[in-house]
Amino acid sequence: MEEAIVLYPSPQIGHLISMVELGKLMLNHQPSLRIHILNAPPPYGADSMAPYISAVSATIPSITFHQLPKVTLSTSSSRHHLSLVFETLRLNNPDVHNALLFISKNYNIKSFIMDSFNSPAFAIATALNIPAYYFFTSGAGALALFLYTPTIHKNTTKSFKDLDMILDFPGIPPIPSLDVPKPLLEREDEVYKWFLDFCISLPKSAGIIVNTFEVLEPRPLKAMRDGQCVPHGPTAPIHCIGTLIATSDRGGGSTSDSISQGLTWLNSQPSKSVVFLCFGSLGLFSVEQLKKIAVGLERSRQRFLWVVRNPPTENQSMDIKTPSDPDLNSLLPEGFLERTKQGGLVVKSWAPQVEVLNHDSVGGFVTHCGWNSILEAVCAGVTMVAWPLYAEQRLNRVLIVEEMKIALPMVESENGFVNSAEVEKRVRELMEFEERRSIRQQTVTIKHAAKAALSKGGSSDVALNRLIESWEA
Repeated sequence: MEEAIVLYPSPQIGHLISMVELGKLMLNHQPSLRIHILNAPPPYGADSMAPYISAVSATIPSITFHQLPKVTLSTSSSRHHLSLVFETLRLNNPDVHNALLFISKNYNIKSFIMDSFNSPAFAIATALNIPAYYFFTSGAGALALFLYTPTIHKNTTKSFKDLDMILDFPGIPPIPSLDVPKPLLEREDEVYKWFLDFCISLPKSAGIIVNTFEVLEPRPLKAMRDGQCVPHGPTAPIHCIGTLIATSDRGGGSTSDSISQGLTWLNSQPSKSVVFLCFGSLGLFSVEQLKKIAVGLERSRQRFLWVVRNPPTENQSMDIKTPSDPDLNSLLPEGFLERTKQGGLVVKSWAPQVEVLNHDSVGGFVTHCGWNSILEAVCAGVTMVAWPLYAEQRLNRVLIVEEMKIALPMVESENGFVNSAEVEKRVRELMEFEERRSIRQQTVTIKHAAKAALSKGGSSDVALNRLIESWEA
């Protein structure tokens, strides 16, 4: 009977892509494996995953997709998309159980790998005696925080948002209580309870696969392996297999002409002279904030490539579909595009981020601190300005600024707004070589370490080989 690995991403295209990349990496190490991916339909408005799934199926026959049935959510379900995701995954459990039984008729399932949202399925795999692993797509610092969260939960009755204090988590710098991942801020919120269940089940798993590498985050990795993050029980083995970056970017609303224009423009710019501003698929700004960014960029007198998306709408939490292209003339200050056309370019909605970051003209990156974006900048050797917007990104800012020392912080007001003077200041600091010398040197060092980790005999290569070998024992 052939050996198989079952992967179970949450119903979001970005999570599906990450799981496919993990499957491809495993196949590179062990081509005889068969990868089965359980695909749950999203509970909210989203672009179809079918074209992506069809493309993977056509090119990688060792990967098989299993479409789970759509579930009916209870009328009392919250309209926040994270609550809907968790509720969908809970209701999918009977279908996950049936899918695992179906696959096991023809394959020996060696492991069941879930992403961070899929803890409701942990009990299903355990009941079927299938080793259950988590694929943690953020870094080791965030993992250390999640593992230690149940301990803090037991020691206080307050929400993180009400603690108003600096918190000490093992292996990472002290962080303000408001900088914990947003789903953890409100103790009575439904999403908090889902995440607490996830935090509790993490150390009970057969192992945690993390998209990082040893040199990038040695302190949190040591703290977890020494048992500091789960003080009253064992911690699951941790396998650092990163950096795992999608081999091609996924488009999102911008035309091919616009994308080509951006890359052609970069070709005409001096080496390391351009700052790239891009804030992820959910990183949206108000019109007022967009105007402040524009003013700061213009005053900085630095060359820039800026991806601008439409401002958020009232139902943004429910609509994850590709947005329409923005009307730049109505969103940006009057005359801005004309005044900056010699040294700047604004691209609508989307740009091929990996390709841009690896372009010789790009010397800095203003980022929302999504972990994938951080890793892409690390592998390209590009220094960053950290401007977190949602999820665990405020924590990531602390990690890349204070722990890894590969970024400068963007400092916002209490309401999250960033004024034009701060944008101007940070962009100047990032792009003027003397100001960024130390973080530039550190970024180059980490870039080389990332490449070494993935090379034959490197730490990530060895970790994945050992993990696969453990399934064959």
